[in-house]
Amino acid sequence: MAIASPPPATRMESGSSILLRNVPWSVYVSLVEEPANHHVRMTYDRGTLELMSPLLRHEKHLIRLRRMIDTLTEMLNIPVIGAGSTTLKREDLERGLEPDSCFYLANELRVRGKTDLDLTIDPPPDLAIEVDVTSRSLNRQGIYAALGVPEIWRFENESLWVYQLQQDGTYTRLDSSPTFPFLALEDVVRFATQDNAANDTTWIRSFRAWVQAELAPRFTRPDEGAEPA
Repeated sequence: MAIASPPPATRMESGSSILLRNVPWSVYVSLVEEPANHHVRMTYDRGTLELMSPLLRHEKHLIRLRRMIDTLTEMLNIPVIGAGSTTLKREDLERGLEPDSCFYLANELRVRGKTDLDLTIDPPPDLAIEVDVTSRSLNRQGIYAALGVPEIWRFENESLWVYQLQQDGTYTRLDSSPTFPFLALEDVVRFATQDNAANDTTWIRSFRAWVQAELAPRFTRPDEGAEPA
């Protein structure tokens, strides 16, 4: 079925999804750019468009993971630029998506001060976070690979998997994060799934205290440990 001119705003219930086929690139872009669709996650893969509206439990896990990275980079003085759910797309590849969250770390300096991204010129984010509480129809990992995102964190069923992009364009699962090699994945999961009875303020204060006591004393940035020229 060909898609000619869908309505600019898409109304969706939380947790619902819609799969559309034969969607032109121009229609996908117009839907992405419509402010009323800011609550809808869109994934585009060569003419197929998937629309999803996140559930509350998805957002709770995502917020915790994002705040942990914000806190880690702040307390350990790691340069970072958070790009949130910025749409990552390339017309020449006919692919695009919105990460649940993403960050520039190794390439932070290359995008510093930018307000728009052109992935034919600019680097993709160094780290993308995916929180899966409902099944998706499209292969988002394949889209990330096509866009060249080096690292993905996938959080599902209270487990965290880390994937690194290989030279052959596929992802390999690792036991630790290349971006944060000092951070045990079980610690991330422990804090991400901590008792929901705690409010977010209490929760982040406990995480901050843990970073201060456990990580900060033994953390050295690579550039700080280098011998002077």
